[in-house]
Amino acid sequence: MNRMRRAGERGDMQSDVQPGKSYQLGATVLQDGVNFSVYSKSCYSVEILLFDDADAVRPSRVITLDPKTNRTFYYWHAYVPGLKAGQLYGYRVHGPFDPGRGLLYDGHKVLLDPYTKAVAIGRNYDRSDACRPGDNIAFAPKSVVVDPLDYNWEGDEPVRNPYTTSVIYELHVGGFTRHPSSGLGVEKRGTYGGLIEKIGYLKELGITAVELMPVQQFDEQDAPVHLSNYWGYSPMAFFAPHAGYCSKRDHLSPVNEFRDMVKALHRSGIEVILDVVFNHTAEAGHEGPTFSFRGLENNSYYIYNLEHQRYENYSGCGNTVNTNFSIVRRMISECLRYWVEHMHVDGFRFDLASVMVRGENGELMEKPPILWSIESDPMLAGTKIIAEAWDAAGLYQVGSFIGDRFAEWNSQFRDDVRRFVKGENSSVYRLSNRVMGSPDIYPQPDRDTNRSINFVTCHDGFTLQDLVSYNIKHNEANAEANRDGYDMNYSWNCGVEGPTDDPAIDGMRLRRIKNYLTLLFTSQGTPMLLMGDEVRRTQQGNNNAYCQDNEMSWFDWQLTQANSGLLRFVQGLIRFSRSHCVFNLEHVPRGPVSSSGVKIAWHGVRLDEPDFRDDSHSLAYEMKAPVEGEHVFVMMSAYWQPLVFELPRLDNGYAWYRVIDTSMGTGEDYCQPGQSPRVEGDRYQLQDHSIAVLVAHRTRQG
Repeated sequence: MNRMRRAGERGDMQSDVQPGKSYQLGATVLQDGVNFSVYSKSCYSVEILLFDDADAVRPSRVITLDPKTNRTFYYWHAYVPGLKAGQLYGYRVHGPFDPGRGLLYDGHKVLLDPYTKAVAIGRNYDRSDACRPGDNIAFAPKSVVVDPLDYNWEGDEPVRNPYTTSVIYELHVGGFTRHPSSGLGVEKRGTYGGLIEKIGYLKELGITAVELMPVQQFDEQDAPVHLSNYWGYSPMAFFAPHAGYCSKRDHLSPVNEFRDMVKALHRSGIEVILDVVFNHTAEAGHEGPTFSFRGLENNSYYIYNLEHQRYENYSGCGNTVNTNFSIVRRMISECLRYWVEHMHVDGFRFDLASVMVRGENGELMEKPPILWSIESDPMLAGTKIIAEAWDAAGLYQVGSFIGDRFAEWNSQFRDDVRRFVKGENSSVYRLSNRVMGSPDIYPQPDRDTNRSINFVTCHDGFTLQDLVSYNIKHNEANAEANRDGYDMNYSWNCGVEGPTDDPAIDGMRLRRIKNYLTLLFTSQGTPMLLMGDEVRRTQQGNNNAYCQDNEMSWFDWQLTQANSGLLRFVQGLIRFSRSHCVFNLEHVPRGPVSSSGVKIAWHGVRLDEPDFRDDSHSLAYEMKAPVEGEHVFVMMSAYWQPLVFELPRLDNGYAWYRVIDTSMGTGEDYCQPGQSPRVEGDRYQLQDHSIAVLVAHRTRQG
């Protein structure tokens, strides 16, 4: 057992230390001190190290826990009087290094508390040094004692927007305001506080929920050399908001600035959904660093193959969290409750959620305990829970993910809409299913339509502008020889790869962007828009910009003026689609009449003759609700020539009015329903590669 004191460290001062309690886990602020508790099953001994600052090269105090008085079952605990919020600390855990048993203890390493609510990362932190053996105290991240009750919420309550009226905006906290064009001071750019300054933009756009890319403390250095981990899918501490997104440098401010952001968003009626990463951690594979879990109890926290002495890798990131092991399951559940109770978030999107279907040996579980715990937790009952229903090992569960509450990212919507707009054969019938809520994927009776999260683009892949500007990915800047990222993008560059000065090509690209957006917002399900797609944000053809924390990824606010016409179109499209019940059915329609009485009819260029042949590139549908004014006709064409569609007949006194035609210019592509032009005659000529939406109204005079 290695109990040697490091040179220069102060010895134990145990006289005031009390046994403490095993619950709650983490560092709990009490009236006159702090109770520490951590799980470690197979170790010999545990030390609590206290620090005066994040760059300290030695602890200010070392508290060695007595296994007789400071251990209950597998929990090591102590109460230290006199400590308060803001105290920095870490653990050293001594035990056997025996990979054949899955034990990788290293008493030289200072470890983060898995339950820490904040993390202090010093100026000297270096991931490469953290991967090497030996003492890491000089550059180890430090845990921070936080009092979660020390905040004035000013009566803040959950927003709880229904799915039927929701518009989700996938947003990167740093990239949203880091660009110099944001108009913010340097200290606010790329921060929680900076996002607060842009809430008015989100509100005007029509957003009802922001889905924040990972804000759990992550390792920014988990990326190729000279690059940084921009996306944040490299978690170090699940309970802690990422300190790099805070405008202040003290160790408690990330917690409160995050809460300021949530409170401000709630005041504008906007929900906060967190993209949470419980499938892997920043400790990566066997050559990765030891930050926390590996040094505390490796084969409890990870799925570890004892025979081959390696981590099972269902995440594609080197390790896989053992989510259905009892200790880990409890940690995840308590983490979600913490973010809801103390940080007031409104929901979660679970990255690679199918990893959480796997058991302790990687086997598939019919009823995975962690997912049922999340599904049935009364504290989470009012939250949105969304699954990315696949993993990196080929498990794909879109349409079959467990439970009655989980919504799903519908990747088939993404692919089938892209195929249709691109003009591929055999795409029209599949498009008809996507438009109507994917009844082929979700055959369950009375399934909530809006549990399908529809998207055309997300952080992972091309932006909408790049989808119409590039035939192939261009990821050379990632230093992986363009091997990373998807190859099947279903994109088309409209004739020129990348930027162009040709107005005809640019016009074709803009029309296709409007086609994608119109399909997104008029289809049954909950729409999700990627940050910046409404103003043609580009990543220069990079479809895997996870390591590009630069202007390639940031939101360029100059685009809101340069592409104000498209922004206007999107704002109007969102208002229109969210205010019409025919686009927001509560249950997936199973036939010509939905459960709410909406009548649905499919057409082609001729009425009642939809063309689902393989070489078809057009389709139309009609929806009529038993509500005055709720009668729409949608025409969709990926054909290379104009098509003339027959219009459904209307009762006397009614006429068709054009609300959307993606082939038209600004001011005509979207018209307010009360100001839209009347369509004369019984036919409508739709231009090539266009979509039009008509609404039936009583005939307007004049």
